[in-house]
Amino acid sequence: MTPWEMVAVFAAGVGAGGINSVVGSGTLITFPVLLATGLPPVTATVSNALGLIPGSISGAIGYRKELRGQGKRVLKLSAGALVGGLGGATLLLTLPSTAFERIVPTLVGLALVLVVLQPLISKKTRSRREARAEGSARRDVGPLLLLGLTLASVYGGYFAAAQGIIYMSLMGMLLDEPMQRLNGIKNVLAAVVNSVAALFFLFAAHFDWTAVVLIAVGSALGGMTGAAVGRRFSPTALRALIVTVGTAAIVQLVLR
Repeated sequence: MTPWEMVAVFAAGVGAGGINSVVGSGTLITFPVLLATGLPPVTATVSNALGLIPGSISGAIGYRKELRGQGKRVLKLSAGALVGGLGGATLLLTLPSTAFERIVPTLVGLALVLVVLQPLISKKTRSRREARAEGSARRDVGPLLLLGLTLASVYGGYFAAAQGIIYMSLMGMLLDEPMQRLNGIKNVLAAVVNSVAALFFLFAAHFDWTAVVLIAVGSALGGMTGAAVGRRFSPTALRALIVTVGTAAIVQLVLR
């Protein structure tokens, strides 16, 4: 990497760490930047997964207040996330790289659609929650939620873009909890998936270690900052940034 490319990857790591802790689409920031440095898509994906672990962990720590009293729930959902993340990572390395290169533009496009629709999804979720009587509030993790989050984790282990939005949508529909408490769970699940996928990749895939280190340091800083002040950012501005960068990624992938 050139010095300017290293600066760009580090800055992308900071942005991804902050966005992941608040929204959950940070891969749409780092992935295009890694592609722009010349990394192949699969190498960019596995390097990104390892690099984002510190950011996921720091984001989860930043939401420790919201996680209080949710230990059993988090453990149960984390078990599903671990299985799903390992399954997604296995698919990434089992399927031919040409298949991944064909699939990724579609996955990025799906992620962008979810980012754009997030306000509508959140609004629908709040409306359903308010329509239910207080006595019917759902607090337990049912089989439907566990299955849904496990499948979302398979997607996260394969390609992590917007997995946090999927987590939040499923939990928002099937659990009656404040969104910030759900966001804390989302950060833990993302950390589990990133960690198990990256550990699997560590023994079975090729990394660009310069990219890994730059994203790791940047995402750790961004995760702490995002958890601390992310609620003050304009959601519209964040979504606009994510959609712009994600669109650039699709164009670059199609033209490769």
